[in-house]
Amino acid sequence: MRVIGVAGWSGAGKTTLIRRVLPVLIRRGLRVSTIKHAHHGFDVDQPGKDSWVHREAGATEVLVASAARFALMHELRDEPEPALPDLLARLMPVDLVIVEGFKRDSHPKIEVRRQSVGKPPLYPDDPAIVAVASDVKLAGLLIPVLPIDDAAAIATTMADAAAVI
Repeated sequence: MRVIGVAGWSGAGKTTLIRRVLPVLIRRGLRVSTIKHAHHGFDVDQPGKDSWVHREAGATEVLVASAARFALMHELRDEPEPALPDLLARLMPVDLVIVEGFKRDSHPKIEVRRQSVGKPPLYPDDPAIVAVASDVKLAGLLIPVLPIDDAAAIATTMADAAAVI
């Protein structure tokens, strides 16, 4: 599958950017999925629900299905965190996968940079960054710098820069 990442420090607006770009890509006829890396433990289940009871009782995987959607939860227990290629293999085929996070992986990425975050830039230290989406003008970069609010330009860059991994 073709993959493009969105990387940046917490608070830079990665999720907001993805939310704005997804409809643009879909209107262009692309089928798009996303993978979001969470740094901390998280739970998509609700205590007391049957699926939660199954997982808490020791099930390795719990699949919840309805007429509207299904969700597969895999409890890692003592297994190592899966690598991005392993997670990609679990997705059904689509035209493009947008990966939020996995900032240290080598897939092509667009850096989201906001001046107010006050963190150091990821580019040029990360050679996988193919463009920067920023809320301020940046000069002297050897890669495209896109206005953070220009969803159309960012969508085009994402589609063009995505790579098969």
